[in-house]
Amino acid sequence: MDIRGQYEHLLGDVKRSVCEVIDSGRFILGPNMRALEDEVASATGACHAVAVANGTDALVLSLEALGVGPGDEVITTAYTFYATAEAIARVGATPVFADIDRATFNLDPGAVEAAVTDRTRAIVAVHVFGGPADLPGLREVAGRHGLAVIEDAAQAFGATLGGRGAGSFGDLATFSFFPTKNFPAFGDAGMVVSGSADLAERVRLLRFHGSREKRRFELVGTNSRMDEMQAAVLRRFLPEVAGWNAARRAAAERYRALGLGDLVELPATAPGAEHIYHLYVVRAHARGELARALTEAGIGCRAYYDIPLHLQPVFAHLGYSPGDLPETERAADEGLALPMFPTLDEAAQTEVVAAVRAAALAAA
Repeated sequence: MDIRGQYEHLLGDVKRSVCEVIDSGRFILGPNMRALEDEVASATGACHAVAVANGTDALVLSLEALGVGPGDEVITTAYTFYATAEAIARVGATPVFADIDRATFNLDPGAVEAAVTDRTRAIVAVHVFGGPADLPGLREVAGRHGLAVIEDAAQAFGATLGGRGAGSFGDLATFSFFPTKNFPAFGDAGMVVSGSADLAERVRLLRFHGSREKRRFELVGTNSRMDEMQAAVLRRFLPEVAGWNAARRAAAERYRALGLGDLVELPATAPGAEHIYHLYVVRAHARGELARALTEAGIGCRAYYDIPLHLQPVFAHLGYSPGDLPETERAADEGLALPMFPTLDEAAQTEVVAAVRAAALAAA
């Protein structure tokens, strides 16, 4: 990743915005945060947005707002960052892992339906790597069983499915603005969005100790407020996100045009979906050898989620074994992220493809 490259020309504006916050003396629950909430709600089509301290808190607070807790089960994917399942465990519920669709790396609605029990309360669908999950399919499953749906859209700000934005399908949806995300802050920050005014208001109470005005406390909440400096940074970057995402999609298309698909399996996009390629993850049967060859050639690459969550030590008590989620485990063994960022140019991509081709020839 070249994180700084996409916003370097904006740093003068960002510094001015931060200095204005310092001069104002308003650092928490200030006007930039409230304006950002309105702007993100509008951008996602979700009606209501609540700024919080980080993406993990966004998940925890969403689950708490739904009343999920001890004795409940929540179905999610094991092919994602740990925070998704950690949030479920944090509220006292049990994560139940369902297998993924081979093409998209996202939850398979059929596998989710097979995992439903009388204790299931919700589904947490992750738009992994920036590709939209099958929310229509998952909502059908949820509707048949009376389940809530949370979208973990941490990697997918601006992605769309059928013309609708990621974050607009679930009862609640969560975003992370961690500095490596496609919509980055300069530190930790997150957001919960919802089409429900009641759920959004409950998250708003929970983020501030269960209080509306610091004197009367209605719920046992927490302290999870986005600071005003991060909100100011995010407000400056929000108008740029669509262009950054378009540049990522253009880079993905260049990889295809340069013949990368003849060497490895390229990431797939579901019908009607617009991927934003937060990460560009290909499949390679000999991933270890390819990763070593690229590293030796000076090209950055990384295997993500190579130990899927159902096989992580922290969840050993749930009783999963190798082979239980075959598509998840195959993705964990084969997936490799190649360079992807908005300023990636054709010359650099040509170098990447040449290095992949050289590795393939050496392995032949």
